[in-house]
Amino acid sequence: MATKADFTAEEWGKLLGSPMVAGMAITAADPSGVWGLIKEGMAGGWALVEARQNAQANALVKAVAEDFTTGDGRTAARTELQARFSGMNIDVLKHAALAELRSVSTILGTKAPNDAAAFRTWLQGVAQKAAEAGTEGGFLGFGGVAVSDAEKATLSEISAALAPT
Repeated sequence: MATKADFTAEEWGKLLGSPMVAGMAITAADPSGVWGLIKEGMAGGWALVEARQNAQANALVKAVAEDFTTGDGRTAARTELQARFSGMNIDVLKHAALAELRSVSTILGTKAPNDAAAFRTWLQGVAQKAAEAGTEGGFLGFGGVAVSDAEKATLSEISAALAPT
């Protein structure tokens, strides 16, 4: 099992931020109203809470979730996210998020090959939960769909970005 010590500070920051990046890709694919944005944005945070509480969670996923609860962990994630995405407009955000997920996948394959598949699956699950979090289309939450076509396409793109290289 890989541990924090197996990664550089930048790599660890990327792993810490990756659940939020997965959610950002979904949000950027089909921006919802305020409530949808909030719900989709919270998916990454909830995934960290669930991973921390899940005794069956992969050890690296659990280590990331545990470290995120510390001030240093949140600072590392925030620093990485700001460095990669600060000032970006919504049109570019999805592609940047996908590139970041490809980078995370490469790091996992290189530094944590035994944990890579489980971590990638977890990130795909985070993206799925983000896609399902808000209703797309409709009016005031009525008549919309749980996962829009744009979100479905982005889920496929996330899957491709996380595929082993």
